[in-house]
This record gives sequence, structure tokens and C-alpha cells, in this order.
Amino acid sequence: YDGVEIAPFTFGPSIEDVSADRRREIKQIAADCGLEIVGLHWLLASPPGLHIHTKNSAVRRRTVDYLKVLIDFAGDVGAPVMVFGSPKQRTLEDGDVKGAWKRTRDAFGSVLLDLEARGVTLCQESLPAPEADFIQTAAEAARMVREIDHPRFRLMLDAKSLCAEDRPPAEIIREFCPLVEHFHANDANRRGPGFGETDFVPIAAALRECGFGGCVSVEVFDYTPDPETIARESLRYLRRVFGE
Repeated sequence: YDGVEIAPFTFGPSIEDVSADRRREIKQIAADCGLEIVGLHWLLASPPGLHIHTKNSAVRRRTVDYLKVLIDFAGDVGAPVMVFGSPKQRTLEDGDVKGAWKRTRDAFGSVLLDLEARGVTLCQESLPAPEADFIQTAAEAARMVREIDHPRFRLMLDAKSLCAEDRPPAEIIREFCPLVEHFHANDANRRGPGFGETDFVPIAAALRECGFGGCVSVEVFDYTPDPETIARESLRYLRRVFGE
């Protein structure tokens, strides 16, 4: 592996409490292991009460402010990418898709200068049902990216999520590849790549053919049989399908 992707809440309930010294230490520990910190994910899992498009303006402001804190943290530890998944912090209120869309777009638009200043790219992730009820497809995520229309706001595709759509993952990748900054590799069964029925050969071919230059990051939710085996065998499988 060349890098590691980290979840901010694993360092404490609020990243604001992680000191400058601790941030330098986090970056150095990764470097000592020969790894880059390639990105952050699960951005709004903690602290509690955050929501990107709630009608409650005070909560929205607090959420945007925390995104800015996370951008600074990403810059401090050298993470070039932040993946916006956070399904529970983007659930619809009263089925208001139109309002949620506008408020989400406005929220992301308000952090673009911060992203520019720290050299960080925020990536929209689509999450299908039952994980999320808003921005569920790659096409919807791509629409958000295009409407914001900024080089520091891009698309993140996830193999597991692509498998939930009604088209082959490779076809979706080819359509949206120019917008894609980051890619999560996982099986449809929520285990590592190579641990299920998801065929990564066409996925890898599509990423190669379209000139994807970002990171392919292994993301799993089922740690059977154990994390070390998952890490080792996922890497072995990906090297084979990518021809490395």
C-alpha cells in the first residue's frame, strides 16, 4: 500500500481537540511507515448533531464551520482528498429533495475558498438505499459536481455503490471518469475486493482506459476473516486486476 485513508472521529469526538503537535505526529507516523495520508472519510460522523442541508440554519452553519475545521486538519496531515459520504448527516427532511439540493450546494459552495487555501479536494460520494435517501446515484453526485463547477469539488466513486445501480460499474466509470478524483474498492458484499462476486477486471480496465490518476482505496465494512488478511489479499487481488 502507498497510503492510508483515515476517519477523523477515530482521533476524538471533535477534530478541533486534536492539537497541532498531535497532527504533526499523525503525519509523521504515516511517513515512518512509508505511507501517505491519502484522504479523510466519514467526515460528519462526530461530533453529534451535524447535518449538511437541514432547514435549521444554526445547525447548517455549525456543519459548514466543522467542514472548514476538517479542511484545516486535512491540510495539516497532508491529506489531499476529503470524501463526503456521511449518510446520516444528509438524510432528507419531509422528502424535500429540491430544498435539500439547494442547501447542500450552498453549503459546499461556502467552503471552496478554504479548500483552495489548503490544497484539499472535497469529493461527493453517492450512496444507494438503504444507506442514504439523498444523492443515491453516481449521476446525481456528478450533477452536484457539475453545478458547483470548481476544481476543488470532485466526484468519488465506490465499487459497492456502483454495483447497486442498474448499469455495469465499468459503464458508469467511463461516463463520469473526467470528474472522478478518488475511488473506493470494495465488493458488493461489503468485504474487500476479491472477497466476493464483484469482478474488478472491467472496473480496473475502465479506470485505466479513461486515465484515472487518483487513489484506489480499499474500504470494507465486513472484517471477516480479519483485518490483516483483508488488507493483504485485497492488495494482491487489485495488483492482479490492474496488471501491476
